[in-house]
Amino acid sequence: MIKYWPSQQSIKLNNAIVELFLVTEKKFAYNLINNTKYYLYIDILDNKNKCILFKIILSEFKNLVLNLIEINVSQKQLNYLNNKIFIIFIQTTLMKFKLNTRYQKKNNKITIEFNNYFLVKELITYLIFGSAKININTFSFDPIYTPYKHVQILFENFIIQSANLIIKNIMGKLGNSASIYTFLKEENKFNQLYTSNRSIILFLNNLKVQETINLYIYRIKSLYNEREQVWLISSRGIIAKYIPISNIEGLKTLNEVQAIFLFWLEIKDLMIPKLERVIIQIGKYIIYFIVNFLSNLILLLIRVVIFYLSK
Repeated sequence: MIKYWPSQQSIKLNNAIVELFLVTEKKFAYNLINNTKYYLYIDILDNKNKCILFKIILSEFKNLVLNLIEINVSQKQLNYLNNKIFIIFIQTTLMKFKLNTRYQKKNNKITIEFNNYFLVKELITYLIFGSAKININTFSFDPIYTPYKHVQILFENFIIQSANLIIKNIMGKLGNSASIYTFLKEENKFNQLYTSNRSIILFLNNLKVQETINLYIYRIKSLYNEREQVWLISSRGIIAKYIPISNIEGLKTLNEVQAIFLFWLEIKDLMIPKLERVIIQIGKYIIYFIVNFLSNLILLLIRVVIFYLSK
């Protein structure tokens, strides 16, 4: 039986939120190793410190949701203030995480590059207003019948993405691999895979390449295919999954290079099936010709052999 997320503000919605937070927090006890094929900034941390960061994010997000409910924010206000709310949330969480370290440099500028940033507003909408307030064109199902599991997926993805963003900001502020190495060594936060300056340099380079590929290829393919990659916490660690989604607003933010790649995908999907049919048909004719030619050639050779043997 499918369990659905409450569609409107009610005691039932409050209970669902409490359950969501409790179930998710229990998952932090898992081994939080990265089991995706992608690099994450949080890979630089050991399991213990990932767990600490996740718990801080969970706690701060709980406070954020409670504050938004307390001030009785409207959906219109949420849509307008979404960016500011998220920036404040990241700044607050970043400060709380830094209190656990000797790293006390102030971040005047926060980077909020988030792979599926638009899902933050959808998640907060689910938690504050219920599923009925979700745009009917965003997901592949009727918002009224939003599976509980769907909201849980968005929530876990939000926690991992936020953690990734926080570590990215810290590493960006530190500036270079030597400073990052010193910070991790002094704080004893090392993932054992990155215990040398050289391994950190390689790690950062891989992240830069991945982000470039993601910006110009994977993001466009996600928009075109109307699906989004999300990250989840499982008993096997952090895993990746795709969910069907329509992000019309994302199309409006494409630059020229991204738009060209999107156009190429359109042309490819339009032309390749037709070319495949033509090539297959030509191939059939070629095979038919070769088979007939070889058959006739073999028959001719047999007749020649018989002719000479009969002499």
